[in-house]
Amino acid sequence: MRDLPENSPALRRTLFAALLLSTAAALPACTVAVKAPEEPITINLNVKIDQEVRIRLDKEVEDLIADNPDLFGTGE
Repeated sequence: MRDLPENSPALRRTLFAALLLSTAAALPACTVAVKAPEEPITINLNVKIDQEVRIRLDKEVEDLIADNPDLFGTGE
């Protein structure tokens, strides 16, 4: 066999071919199995929902509530 420099294209092709052949030889040993779980999948969502409600009152309604504080049970 002839001496090849370290960066020669022929050496790269030979190494690539060896890598390709070894990978192809190892592929039949790989198996992929897809199986459904025996128990149902449970998704636990810890969600806290806060909401803020803002009401804009008409000036006339504000005056009515101010004049009658017991109207909605908010009187002091």
